[in-house]
Amino acid sequence: MADDSIAVVDLDRCQPDRCNYECANFCPPNRTGEECIVTREERHDEGEHYAGGADQISISEELCLGETCGICVEKCPFDAIEIINLPQELDEEPTHRYGENSFALYGLPAPQEGRVTGILGPNGIGKTTAVHVLADEITPNLGRFEDEPEWDTVLEEYRGTELQGYLEDLQEGDVTVARKPQYVDRIPDTFDGKTSELLAGVDERGVADDLVERLGIKAVVDQPIGTLSGGELQRVALAATLVRDADFYFLDEITPYLDIGQRVTAARLVQELSAEGRSMLVVEHDLAVLDLLADALHVAYGEPGVFGVVTPPKSTKAGINQYLTGYLENENMRVRPEAIEFEEHAPRSGGYGDTLVEYPQVRKSYGDGEFTLEVDSGEIRHNEVLGIVGPNGIGKSTFAKLLAGRIDADEGGFDADLDISYKPQYVEIDRRMRVDAFLRSITDEFGTSYWNTEIAQPLQLERIMEQNLTDLSGGERQRVAIAACLSREADLYLLDEPSAHLDVEQRVLATRAIRRYTETHDKTAMVIDHDIYMIDLLSDRLQVFDGTPAERGHAGRPMGMREGMNAFLSELDVTFRRDERTGRPRINKPGSQKDREQKREGEYYYAPTESE
Repeated sequence: MADDSIAVVDLDRCQPDRCNYECANFCPPNRTGEECIVTREERHDEGEHYAGGADQISISEELCLGETCGICVEKCPFDAIEIINLPQELDEEPTHRYGENSFALYGLPAPQEGRVTGILGPNGIGKTTAVHVLADEITPNLGRFEDEPEWDTVLEEYRGTELQGYLEDLQEGDVTVARKPQYVDRIPDTFDGKTSELLAGVDERGVADDLVERLGIKAVVDQPIGTLSGGELQRVALAATLVRDADFYFLDEITPYLDIGQRVTAARLVQELSAEGRSMLVVEHDLAVLDLLADALHVAYGEPGVFGVVTPPKSTKAGINQYLTGYLENENMRVRPEAIEFEEHAPRSGGYGDTLVEYPQVRKSYGDGEFTLEVDSGEIRHNEVLGIVGPNGIGKSTFAKLLAGRIDADEGGFDADLDISYKPQYVEIDRRMRVDAFLRSITDEFGTSYWNTEIAQPLQLERIMEQNLTDLSGGERQRVAIAACLSREADLYLLDEPSAHLDVEQRVLATRAIRRYTETHDKTAMVIDHDIYMIDLLSDRLQVFDGTPAERGHAGRPMGMREGMNAFLSELDVTFRRDERTGRPRINKPGSQKDREQKREGEYYYAPTESE
């Protein structure tokens, strides 16, 4: 293979007991007597431990003809093979490669003392691998997975770079590290005590009480970890990391399950800690929050599951803008065929359909009046996307369950004869069924050209069709759940937090799929989400929830986007401006001139661009 190509075999998909080794039989080098594609047992010594199975394939990257051939990729019935040409500008050896025909990471982010460094890129591109390396949980093998180098060799490789000092201090024990894990829902698997016990065990700075108060988790400190919601676990995990007395903090996604107010609070806590001289490295998919908290930004690009490249640091504004336009200027690299664009004005102001359903005032209480939701009377219109926003614990998911008929109201109610397709907030799957069989059971349109183009492709389902539902990651489950919701015939499509676990590009693609489906089918959708960008791109109108979380919730009547955003963000005391280049919304720093001006004018979101 040419030096600029890489071969990757997905061992979870390679199923030699269900095929005739078409990849090897049709491989041109194999047909001339070479051993380009053979089994792992044939490639290596007998008795060796195999990462997959001895009868799974091994591809010689020296003999492979590269992406220009691609016959094995086409012939594999399980889409288990990727042959990818690496960027021509990439003339270095990998920082780390997991093994033969496995994922390779090129480059590392460089933590900087007293600064917040961000990493932005798709899922499966190596961001978490980079965090593990910098947290001293993985020793980078420089691509030499068969003869892993000693740390002295690794340090020599990084001599003269920004990382030299950090890696040397790490190995000499002069750096202490605190890391927040990506998947907070796994915390109960490793700790079964109370929240207070968890925090007390790691509170090295004596600030646990202050963080508990500011993160709003006082109500759960005496509860067992296993009883907490996703949002509560996220805030507890952040607190448990920030109470540590460390030199470097690695935060792997701080916003999943959090509402916009909690996200801004988390960002401010991270900034305050960095101002004390600590170094922070944050992996994040919420662009508004990343823009607010990061002092510098590394962009990660490549082919998910195949290879990833981490760029040198950029300014946060330039890094996000280049990522959105799909072109990295310093690297002269196009990472996406088209730009992600945002409207520079208040969205659609008319053209809605007739009323789909009117509903009266509704009231629902839980327990002995511990929480009460009151919903003002209102209407949902034909052919619109109604965005629903508000803090966590305020009743948005309760409202969705009332609409979907999952629970009954105490007063009022939704008695309209509507078919509703509902995607719940937490996607729980306990059926051992393949993805394709599951989706085929929902719609007769499965596999048609329209379904493939409008649902499967935007939601990137092709490569997971033959996997079992129970084996999917959080992001994969989310995309299947969105597809299942849109595949049902219904009058109203109700999606609760469709952005959870999705990266930036997946969120945009999911947004387009939802929007396009409603437009082409003249359907109505209601979308509950905390990602302000997704709500902006999707919605025709907004319904705003307010009140006191966990005590009282109130849902107003649906209103126009400008009015709704102003009502929502004024409660949070947060303003947004528009980037002059991309039109994307950017959070104003609290107390800044722009922040004060917009609050005086009452324009919290749809303000003019920065250059105006």
